[in-house]
Amino acid sequence: MKKTAILVAAALMLLFGQVLPGQAASLVANISLSSQTMTVVQNGRIIHRWPVSTARRGYVTPRGSWQPTRMHRMWYSRKYDNSPMPYSVFYHGGYAIHGTNYVKRLGTPASHGCVRLHTANAATFYSLVQQAGRGNTRIVVTN
Repeated sequence: MKKTAILVAAALMLLFGQVLPGQAASLVANISLSSQTMTVVQNGRIIHRWPVSTARRGYVTPRGSWQPTRMHRMWYSRKYDNSPMPYSVFYHGGYAIHGTNYVKRLGTPASHGCVRLHTANAATFYSLVQQAGRGNTRIVVTN
């Protein structure tokens, strides 16, 4: 009976995209606010390190650890003049990792709080999250 309950719980967690207790996420995006970089780790191995832009003065990029909540190949900001946000991976309310065409500021704080990266890199990250699954992905933002 106990074994059946564990199997059912595990199946439900996999079905709804949750990481099982004790299971490490297979894809991790580590965003460093101090270095303005995003390091992508897959199965414990660094596979990408990209410059990003996080919150500029007067705005905040929240620190913490989350799983992606939703993804959109193209999203338009409802809050900031319908700005395009290609390859958006939302992780905390309205905060997302997404592409930008404003690449000259990458590597420096420039956003309203989202994590911006080159659109080609955003497309790569979006694809990696799709492959790993939202439940097997962690987004970690640190100082």
